[in-house]
Amino acid sequence: MTDSPRAAKQPTCPICGQPSAQATRPFCSRRCADVDLGRWFAGAYRIPGQPATEDEKDDSTEINQER
Repeated sequence: MTDSPRAAKQPTCPICGQPSAQATRPFCSRRCADVDLGRWFAGAYRIPGQPATEDEKDDSTEINQER
């Protein structure tokens, strides 16, 4: 039977494509997890949307200055 859980394809690392490791899931290693985190910090991952209006930009500046 091919419906058993063991027959399921093992997930692969989204960075390098190697089989993922349970300890660093969904990545294969700590290195690939760090590469992904670096991409987030650099702004490589973005959610598409409408550009912010000038009013919205002003509001976010005021909020950041209050902190």
